[in-house]
Amino acid sequence: MRDEKELNFEQAMEQLEKIVERLEAGDVPLEKAIKDYQAGMELTKLCHEKLTSVKEKMTKIVTEQNKLETFDLEEEV
Repeated sequence: MRDEKELNFEQAMEQLEKIVERLEAGDVPLEKAIKDYQAGMELTKLCHEKLTSVKEKMTKIVTEQNKLETFDLEEEV
């Protein structure tokens, strides 16, 4: 896997989806499953950080009236 900081959001999500598919299949040796789970958690953290960054940037967008307006992203549960 490439350094997570090099990945864009879409690449990180693609890798995370592959990990989830492998783990859901259930035929992964325990040691590999643990490594996959750890990698998945790191990718999840990276995706969260990227989404937070986008939210901050969107908050700074200026409206037509030249005033700052907050922007909320709805988080999935």
